[in-house]
Amino acid sequence: MILLRAKDIDFEVTYVNLQEKPDWFLEISPHGKVPVLKVDDEVLFESNAIAEFLDEMVEPRLHPENPIKRARNRAWTDYTPTWSSAFGKVNYAKTKEDLDAALEALPVVLAKLEGALEAERGNDGPFFNGEKLCLVDAAFAPSLQRFAMIENIVHSGTLDSFPKVKAWSDALLAEDAIINSVAEDFGDAFNAALKRRETYCGTLIETAAAAE
Repeated sequence: MILLRAKDIDFEVTYVNLQEKPDWFLEISPHGKVPVLKVDDEVLFESNAIAEFLDEMVEPRLHPENPIKRARNRAWTDYTPTWSSAFGKVNYAKTKEDLDAALEALPVVLAKLEGALEAERGNDGPFFNGEKLCLVDAAFAPSLQRFAMIENIVHSGTLDSFPKVKAWSDALLAEDAIINSVAEDFGDAFNAALKRRETYCGTLIETAAAAE
């Protein structure tokens, strides 16, 4: 969705209830995950593969033109599973002890991106490569988007120790292509998922609501 909006591509979106995946979706999504992109009669799956396809097919190119820089960007998009897993452990921690442990471990991945932002771009950003949104931004933004919602609940201040990542996150979350990449009720749906999965953050939502 981020690349589609960043490139101003006309598209139609069908939202899928991942708790009750319809048969037609499972037939076209080998991994049973979103997103899936249908182009005429062809179907593409996996976020990074879809992003690469869109960048090759539709101008303007968001990958760097320099082959070395482009390869290094691809290497960082390959880091997103590790990054997403670390943030997921925060989001879906079952107990306060689990949450504290996940937050304590989070700086390991944050430090890597802090270093990357220092070494890779050689400028003040605000995005991963500089002034223009790129595929690395699109790959990492969803986790930062969700973590911002978690921070509204737990107020850990974790990003404060990583000023480049914090500034990067702030810039991404202010970008229209990222803001509009999720459904209007995404915040409510995310909170509902926290409660449904019986997470510690879900109980904090309940406590805050009861106190109002």
